[in-house]
Amino acid sequence: MFKMPGIRLSPDEPIELALKRFRKQVERAGVVSECRRREAYEKPSIAAKRKEAAARKRLMKRLRRMRSRENREY
Repeated sequence: MFKMPGIRLSPDEPIELALKRFRKQVERAGVVSECRRREAYEKPSIAAKRKEAAARKRLMKRLRRMRSRENREY
């Protein structure tokens, strides 16, 4: 469960600045990505493949970082 994004406006605050703050909160909360994900039904087999690919990508990123740390010369 996540908290809905929302902002409080002060009387002297420009609307553009408030809108920018709101968009940033929406982005951080992942509302747009969640809506896109729920737009169409995803078969369980497709979801599993997507999760597996994401896990593989995270692993490769971690290995890449470890290798670059090992190769550093100070």
